[in-house]
Amino acid sequence: MKKLKKVLLVLAGLVLIVAIGVFVFVQSLKPDYDGKISLAGISNEVNVYFDDYGIPHIYANNEKDATKALGYVHAQDRLWQMELLRRVAKGKLSEVFGADLVETDKFFLSLGIDDNSIQAVSEMDMDSEAVILAKAYLEGVNQFIEEGPTPIEFYLTGLKKEPFELNDIMDAMGYMAFSFAMAHKTDPLLTDIKNELGVKYIQDLAVYSDSTTTWIKNYRNTKVDSLDLDITAGVFQALNKLPVPQFEGSNSWVIAPNKTKSGKVILANDPHISYAQPSVWYEAHISTPTYEKYGYHMAGGPFPMLAHDRNVAYGLTMFENDDIDFYLEQTNPADSTQYKTENGWENYEFVTKEIKVKDAEPISFTIRKTRHGPLVNNVAKQIKGDTPIAMSWIYTQKENKVLDAVYEMSHASNLEEFEGALPKIHAPGLNVMYGDAEGNVAWWATAQLYQMPDSVSTKMVMDGASGKDEPIRYLDFSENPSAINPPWDYVYSANNQPDSIAGMLYPGYYLPENRAVRIVQLLESKSDWDSESTSQMILDATSLVNPALVSELIKLLDVSHLSDEQLVQVDALRNWDGTYTLDGTNPTLYHRCEYYMVKNTFLDELGEEKFKQFLGTHIFKRQIAYGAQMQTGIWWDNVHTKDKVESRDEIVLQSFAEAWQSLVDDFGPDASQWTWDKVHTVEHPHPIGQVESLRSFFNVGPFPVNGTREVINNMNFTYDGTGFHKVNVGPSTRRIVDFSDIDNSMSILPTGQSGNPFSKHYEDQAEMFVDGKFRKMMMNKEEIQNNSPSLLVFRPN
Repeated sequence: MKKLKKVLLVLAGLVLIVAIGVFVFVQSLKPDYDGKISLAGISNEVNVYFDDYGIPHIYANNEKDATKALGYVHAQDRLWQMELLRRVAKGKLSEVFGADLVETDKFFLSLGIDDNSIQAVSEMDMDSEAVILAKAYLEGVNQFIEEGPTPIEFYLTGLKKEPFELNDIMDAMGYMAFSFAMAHKTDPLLTDIKNELGVKYIQDLAVYSDSTTTWIKNYRNTKVDSLDLDITAGVFQALNKLPVPQFEGSNSWVIAPNKTKSGKVILANDPHISYAQPSVWYEAHISTPTYEKYGYHMAGGPFPMLAHDRNVAYGLTMFENDDIDFYLEQTNPADSTQYKTENGWENYEFVTKEIKVKDAEPISFTIRKTRHGPLVNNVAKQIKGDTPIAMSWIYTQKENKVLDAVYEMSHASNLEEFEGALPKIHAPGLNVMYGDAEGNVAWWATAQLYQMPDSVSTKMVMDGASGKDEPIRYLDFSENPSAINPPWDYVYSANNQPDSIAGMLYPGYYLPENRAVRIVQLLESKSDWDSESTSQMILDATSLVNPALVSELIKLLDVSHLSDEQLVQVDALRNWDGTYTLDGTNPTLYHRCEYYMVKNTFLDELGEEKFKQFLGTHIFKRQIAYGAQMQTGIWWDNVHTKDKVESRDEIVLQSFAEAWQSLVDDFGPDASQWTWDKVHTVEHPHPIGQVESLRSFFNVGPFPVNGTREVINNMNFTYDGTGFHKVNVGPSTRRIVDFSDIDNSMSILPTGQSGNPFSKHYEDQAEMFVDGKFRKMMMNKEEIQNNSPSLLVFRPN
């Protein structure tokens, strides 16, 4: 017995030692929010106050010191995110996650983002203030890499930490630029539909601009005063495996003094980005004697993409312009190293790349390039066929000054300085929203736009050999859509079609008018806006389009064939105001019916794979209201029923019956149980959370969440046939800047400020976010000092 007790005591001691070791190890991995750290290269002490949500408020005697400290604290909270983001453009995801990411790496290497970044860095003025500060930021990041604790993800993947360089910043910007684009998801699919089904099927799709929808209006004023090529399948397959979020849409509006209670400008912005953990934005407040900004930084970004101070505020949404084109090339039958142009045969450019693969041998592959860009054939295994298709992307074809633009935007003190930075953004296409303390409000559509021949549709694969489908000219920035201090006293963007001042409606992949209609309705209805009413508006979950569509289609139902319960629910739908709440049943029945109606309309012609691709395009979202109102159309007929031609009425009746039965199967016959909270949820996935045993530790959620796609509170999902709508895109922040009370401006992140799962700020905003709550973006130094629980001091080395 004594021996047993000794053995047990020894085992207990070992367990205690292991537990203590684990505890100490975990504690060592947490970010440092308190204490003193020597930071090489700074000239004076830098104080970093971390508020209750882990946002750093950095006070320094000069901007270079502040930016270096920013790099350090950004890295300690988000190094893993930084690492993944820089790897996308370099084709280095397979090195972390293995062979599953090889096709994704091939795709992004073929785009040439990293090559463009290296070229852009080689052309930079190393003595410019933007580059000096960017390098200071990287020095802070790299000191943390050298001296700070290694994030747990590096241990789990066996990845080694490596220093960051300037081209890593550019790679992150290039990835952002590409993820804003939609042509790669749409143009090849439309070409396949036209080639396989005929032009009539294209004519009955919402492909081109619709003159009946709500457009963003221009106003200029002064200051207040397929070819057997399933390209789309390959793109979808490559992008679906990305372990970092994609940029999708956004809302923003800026209200002029005449429409606010205080007589001061109010800016609201909620960029819509794919959900992931950590969330996209890192908030940081920098204050020096000559510079101050409260900003939102991308991983590895020294300058904020969204920001405000006491003088100016700005936000972003996606322009949705068409900046990617596909060209059908012709290879010389006598020499496979050449392709045809209007001036004769030109040589293909051959570029060989190597991909390192975890637990496997490296893979080499060769990219062929034409004057238009890389050939997408054989880049991914889903892309079949030998007919060469080149992808032309404006981002890699023009001089890259995006870093300078972001620096100048963040350092502008007035409208003129801010506008002067915008022509340097050639891609991605952005709607830049602006307001200031002087009362100016403005919107600019920023991008390098170009005019194509009238006979050419950039929504289809074009002729690359004849020279007839080339741009006629590049537009000057002054020709881009914009509105500065318009007489209607607000500017807004909801990714919808902008009007034009260049004599044409610029082609794009604009989202339907749903959010735009609601934003305009609400802004027009009031002239006494304040922070509280603006915060209610940014959470608005009412669709004006969906109830109108329901009213139209309900007329087609034969009520004599409906049960009493069905009649009750149809009557409730008829009286629905379009509001999405967690306890509502109308949204559940509406979306189940919509899915079956879309499926019964398009699946027979497109087949499973192309139908799935179609559901992921903006054209699909535009098609819902546009197509459902077409009493006759070629898509209504089921091509598999040879002895009859189906009508819209028949599709509606069939879809309602199937939707009803599927809801009964899922939730039982009591329709009061079909509430929105049971089908509409959000979970923020971490790449390592894909391992089921680690999911609850790394992922955040799931949570039932109100809203839906294409309402202001745009909690987007993609139909997958399950009837359960897992939100994959939504507000990446909700942000309200009120110039009447700048110190009480409000914000929220979807999960938390930190990407370190051991940090108390990893998910401390998640429930606030789904509940529609906000927190202050503090800028008052006395308040920050009195209310910040942590102080980290950086001292000169």
